[in-house]
Formats: sequence, C-alpha cells, structure tokens
Amino acid sequence: MAQEQEIREGAKHSSYDTYFQTIQSRKKLAPELLETLTDAFAKIPVSSFPGVPGGKVVEIAADALVGEAVRILSDCNILSAPVRDTEAETNSDWRGRYLGIIDYSAIILWVMESAEIAAATLSAGTATAAGVGAGAIGALGAMALGMTGPAAIAGLTAAVGAAVAGGVAADNVAGKDGPEAADNLGQDFYKVILREEPFKSTTVRSIVKTYRWTPFVPVSKDSSMLTVLLLLSKYRLRNVPVIEPGKPDLVNYITQSAVVQGLKGCQGRDWFDCIATKPLYDLELPYMSSDEVISIQREDLILEAFKKMEDHKIGGLPVVEGPNKKIVGNVSIRDIRHLLLKPELFSNFRKLTVMDFMNTVSPESGRTNKPITCNLDASLGDVIHTLASLRVHRIYVVGSEGEVAGVITLRDVISCFISEPPYHFDDYFGFSVEDLLNRQ
Repeated sequence: MAQEQEIREGAKHSSYDTYFQTIQSRKKLAPELLETLTDAFAKIPVSSFPGVPGGKVVEIAADALVGEAVRILSDCNILSAPVRDTEAETNSDWRGRYLGIIDYSAIILWVMESAEIAAATLSAGTATAAGVGAGAIGALGAMALGMTGPAAIAGLTAAVGAAVAGGVAADNVAGKDGPEAADNLGQDFYKVILREEPFKSTTVRSIVKTYRWTPFVPVSKDSSMLTVLLLLSKYRLRNVPVIEPGKPDLVNYITQSAVVQGLKGCQGRDWFDCIATKPLYDLELPYMSSDEVISIQREDLILEAFKKMEDHKIGGLPVVEGPNKKIVGNVSIRDIRHLLLKPELFSNFRKLTVMDFMNTVSPESGRTNKPITCNLDASLGDVIHTLASLRVHRIYVVGSEGEVAGVITLRDVISCFISEPPYHFDDYFGFSVEDLLNRQ
C-alpha cells in the first residue's frame, strides 16, 4: 500500500521520471488472470464478433482514382479499406479478388515522395515547359506501366512543367534546392501534386502495389478472436479482414477501434472490471516515457508533421509548445484528407503552420482543437471509455502542467487483455506469415 500511495502521489505531481522508474519493477497483471483471459479469447470464434455497420464491408476498386478513394474513406469516416481487383474473375475466391489495403499511410507516403521528386527535378533545372511534350505520358502513366527511376521522373517533370508554363517561369526556379524551388512555385507546385498530375490520374492499384504498409492478412470465420487481438496489438496491424474459405467476398473487417468499442461494452463483467479498474501504473502504461513520444511544435510546418508520421509510421502526433512540451492539440494522419480534398482552404501549403492548419480544419471537420488527454493516475477503464466514446485512436497522458508524459493507443489497450501462447501462429499461418508480421 505504501508503494502504491507513493506512485499515486508522484503521478499527481507529474514526477513521471520517478513514475516510469517505479512501474518497471511492477507486474503488468497476475499471470493467472492473463492466462485465463488468453485461453478464453482462444475459444471465441471470429464469427461471433459483430459485423461492420450496414452489414457490408466498404471496398475500393483498384481502378478508382486516389481522389475518389480519399473521398470514400472520408465520407465513411474510416482509415482504410480493402482494394478489390476489378480485373479478377467474378467467381474468384478472395485470393484472386483482393490486391491489398489502401489507407491514409500509403496515400501520405505517395504524396510526400511525389512532392520530393518534383522538387528535386526542379532543383536540377529540368522542369521546363518544353518538357511537356516529351513526357506527355505523365508520371502516373509511367507508374502504371511499371516504370521507375528516370522514366517516372520524366513524366512528373512534364507535369510540373505544365504548371509553370502558364505563369511561373521554370528558369526562375531551376538550380535551387528542392524546398526553395517548391516555395517559389507556391500553390502551383502543390496544385500539380494534389489537383492535377499525377494526383488526378493516379489509381489505387498503383499505390497499393508500390506502398505495402498495410499487409492483407485475413483470418477465417472459424479462427479465434485471440488471433485477431494478437494481430491488432503485438503484430501492429490496424485491421484484419475476415474471409469465408471458398467464397470471394469479405464477410467482416475488424479494426482496432471496433475491438476497443467491444471492450467498452463489456463494462460490468467481472473479468473486464478486474483489469479496467486498475490504474495505468499497474499495467505499466504508458509504455514509453515523455522523451520517446514523437511530437510537433505548434509553429512547425504541417508538412513536417505529416513527414514525421511517414518517417515513424505512426498515425498521429501531439501538438506541443515550449521546451516542456505542453500539449495544445493533436494532428492525425487522416487530416491529410483536408489538404487533398479542399486545397482551396489553404493559401500556401508549404508555409502553413500546424496551428494554422488546425484552426482552418476545425470548422470543416466539426471538431475542437482541444487534445484528448488523461492523467497518470487514470484507470484503464477511463482510457477505454474515452477512446471508445470519442472514437479516437490515441490518448495523451499528461502531467499536472499539461506536459506530455506518454501516449496510449488502441494497440496498447488491446495488449492489456492477452498474451501470445507459444507457437500460436504456427497453427494458423505457418512460419512464413509469422515472419512477415514480425517485420512490420
């Protein structure tokens, strides 16, 4: 009791250095309870998990344009969707029907790399109006044909050349470094990337084949929920497609968010309350210290925020101010949809700060800038309630002055309820798939 009281007092006074040192010596959960829960989830079939709203999995055709895909994700308020191969035979089973999964992570990576290629091309002084004819196939056409390197860059050079031909002279930006070249082009530069070529003509098929951030790892209706929970937590998948062997269509699409929603519905059951009533420090949460949390300063550029998400393969960043990292907001990877769908809201993409971006999109999205936070002495049940009720993917743990002490994600919550039995995935997928998952 004395040690527990000491931790509580430390949490209240935001001494999270002591907090993190202390929890390392505590057990996450009684091993017997964790084994019991793991065994229970191993006996629950996937078919018992609730289906997606409307009863039909949202799919995106491989030949759909990226802009259309972004609109579907945005309208349905989802982060990802399976990609259906429109060239597959109607009677194909799921192996021939689906190419993979498209999500905001792949889209943002494509946008960033396209912008970098265009800027680098301008830096070399090759983007001229005369190049339009030579590269008429366009960057997207080159990508669709499987071209890479100089061929693909030539197409993108032509697209950039088309944008500058009517206004900004390419000679004025030639020889500058990439960022400076982009600054000089201003809106015209990002108009090329987001509104004209290659964005306007790029298909989902080309992005899925190039940026495989989200592996397509389905389970059958007869698989266990333990398999799903492990895939969504330890193996870092954001979603798990559910198939019925011998049939072509997905029968369900289980996400991290849906699982945490389901956990919230278990409130009041003994097994759930036994874990959910525990304070975060009893569960060794958050798993990372304040120094390990990737954040973005409010005055930094919004493109830098998306670049950090790309580099670290994370779905969101706390927006902070000052050396103490006091949290003032949150930027999510799904926010890139505002840049892609409504670029007219932003006068200059390249110079737009994080705070200006948040102030602009808040009225559009109907959400507040206020960050979602909890204290160090909150219970897991409090965290689950917040994540599920607000339908967010992370909650930031803060000290008494609002400084970021850690982050708890949906993945972290799910991992509190299960452990992986020895050789579990050998029975389901074999060594090859387990190796793929370990490399994510």
